[in-house]
Amino acid sequence: MARDSALYVCQSCGTVHGKWSGQCSACGQWNTLSEESRSAPPGAIKPSAAASARGRGLQFETLQSDTPEPPRIATGVAEFDRVCGGGVVPGSAILLSGDPGVGKSTLLLEVAAKAARRGARVAYISGEEAVEQIRARAKRMGLADAPVDLAAATALRDILGTLKRERFDIVIVDSIQTLWSDVHESGPGSITQVRACAGEMVRLAKSQGVAVVLVGHVTKDGQVAGPRVVEHMVDAVMTFEGERGYPFRILRAGKNRFGATDEIGVFEMGDSGLREVANPSALFLGEGKERAPGAAVFAGIEGSRPVLVEMQALVAPSAYGTPRRAVVGWDSGRLAMLLAVLEARCGLGFGDKDVYLNVAGGLRINEPAADLAAAAALISSALDMPLPQGCVVFGEIGLSGEVRSVGRAEARLREAQKLGFDQVLGPALTAKTKGVKVTSATRLTDVVERISQNRY
Repeated sequence: MARDSALYVCQSCGTVHGKWSGQCSACGQWNTLSEESRSAPPGAIKPSAAASARGRGLQFETLQSDTPEPPRIATGVAEFDRVCGGGVVPGSAILLSGDPGVGKSTLLLEVAAKAARRGARVAYISGEEAVEQIRARAKRMGLADAPVDLAAATALRDILGTLKRERFDIVIVDSIQTLWSDVHESGPGSITQVRACAGEMVRLAKSQGVAVVLVGHVTKDGQVAGPRVVEHMVDAVMTFEGERGYPFRILRAGKNRFGATDEIGVFEMGDSGLREVANPSALFLGEGKERAPGAAVFAGIEGSRPVLVEMQALVAPSAYGTPRRAVVGWDSGRLAMLLAVLEARCGLGFGDKDVYLNVAGGLRINEPAADLAAAAALISSALDMPLPQGCVVFGEIGLSGEVRSVGRAEARLREAQKLGFDQVLGPALTAKTKGVKVTSATRLTDVVERISQNRY
């Protein structure tokens, strides 16, 4: 019998090569090619047979339908349910990723325990920890009495056989990189194994009507490890984020077929596990002490939730020939553009100064509406003039120096008023809120003038 020729698959990007080489020609990574068999898996249909087979006719439907909204399972963790869109949908597949040690297993154990207490049958399958380790964590979190079915397994055949025999509402697999299928020769965590195991778990979710949550590892770049096709297979992709040194954790939905994207849930990590944060604005703002120069409160929107966060800037003379630019929690390219606009349109020079910008609390902001808050913080630090204590700032800045309007202004105003802010510095607003004074600025030069003269 002739020996099957081998092929080589890049474990970083999934590109298939006919022969081995030290560097992948697609992604440029070194020593990532792994040998795999070219043989088709048992039961696969040959191309000639597939082409000649006659399929069933498709039955098309119109867009008008009386199909009700999909039912949802409320897990009891309100922040998790918010990000899911109101609860977990039976038959859906969710991929949860995050950095090592950020608390993915802790979050899912709390979700499993609280959902089980509410009557759902939940299976927690771990390929990374023993059952005793999970029990110890549950005891520390005060969840030891929850009726969760635990198992430690990595063989895909055993997991699928068990889940097809027994009926569960929610199945949590921690993690997809530890599963292996005996159909493929590559090791656990390889591109082939991750793709095959994820595909089988998604098919199980659709055929059995069970909600499957898969934990995924991330690479050093913050991307989900494995082929990108896994993110296309599942119904929702969530990331669990957290900066080192901060107790705050943010659950963010990047893709959701059953809810809104860019929705966030906020948690606080403590000795006994995660605690839900119902009012993240108060958490990110901290104590309401007197505002120092270089600080501006930004009224932002994360998903459907308005959030207030403090943006801090420091402008100082540079001790070296090349001034430093450091950003934490914001886009560095956006800061470079903002500094150029301040220099060209407002006459503020930053060429011989170090500039540091930080979003307090560990939150990362991607919204263009934060432009004006960052600019106000920079102007306040450069002029050594603080903003008023009860003032929030939001607005987008164009390259010509104009201040542009942003969406959902009324929700931002309501959140500001709820936390005791009575003044807004931003673009001209049509939305008005009683008790909140709006100071409009059409150009960035107006903001510089108001801050320098302390006139609002």
